[in-house]
Amino acid sequence: MSETAARPSALINTIYGEFVRRLGGWISIADLIALMAELDVDGPAVRSAISRLKKSEALVQERRTGIGYLLGPSMGPVFDEGDRRIFGHREPARVEDGWVIAVFSVPESERAHRHQLRSRLTWLGFGTVSPGVWLAPARLLPDTERMLRRVGLSEYVHLFTAHYAAFADPRGAVSDWWDFQAIEAQYAAFTDAWGPVAEKLHRQPAAEPVQAFRAYVPMLTQWRRLPYLDPGLPTELLPPDWNAAWARRVFGDLHDLLAEPSLRHVADLTGLAPAAQAER
Repeated sequence: MSETAARPSALINTIYGEFVRRLGGWISIADLIALMAELDVDGPAVRSAISRLKKSEALVQERRTGIGYLLGPSMGPVFDEGDRRIFGHREPARVEDGWVIAVFSVPESERAHRHQLRSRLTWLGFGTVSPGVWLAPARLLPDTERMLRRVGLSEYVHLFTAHYAAFADPRGAVSDWWDFQAIEAQYAAFTDAWGPVAEKLHRQPAAEPVQAFRAYVPMLTQWRRLPYLDPGLPTELLPPDWNAAWARRVFGDLHDLLAEPSLRHVADLTGLAPAAQAER
């Protein structure tokens, strides 16, 4: 199975997002440490990561059968949005649907908000037209509105929808607004790491639950950044050898093979029962 260099906090976020939310929302620290040990992360590293997540209010401590943690109140919408982006089988955007444009101006005295805005828009998949003008396919408008309201930055931003009229070649323009090379490099890294794993799993019997878990969590942790950085631009605006489609097939194959046995493993180890699950 492929190894990962993911930080413990990123692996914990994956465990909460993919499993704990579907098993009642709470997990004991002892069970979390046991799960993380299967990912080769030791107890002190888990406790340190939990402390940081608790400080940021991503997790809230609650005692039940022992000491454990729930997701913080603000995290539900974040993970719901993540489900849409990560597991939604999105077709490329259509040129005729247009664009959402974010225009912002932040006073120098509040430049920390400027940095936060740039980071958040990048994370949503926006490209940079100029320092205060950012662009994405129009279908990202609802997610953008929700994000700006959630993090308290809406007062600095004007959102518009528009169509490109003139004067440059749009394909050349978008290559300046998005760093295609960096996005392709991340897709290639994912495919190089996990393509051989998918091929191996297709040639052997179904993975045991613990083996599935050990592969699925780092795989999903590496993948879940990509559907944000890549906004799903119209096909005709992308480089001719765009490598996203193959990476998505690898992810889809591994998700189909590993997600369900991984959930069974977490449920068996923790004794928590899966809630009714919505189809993805």
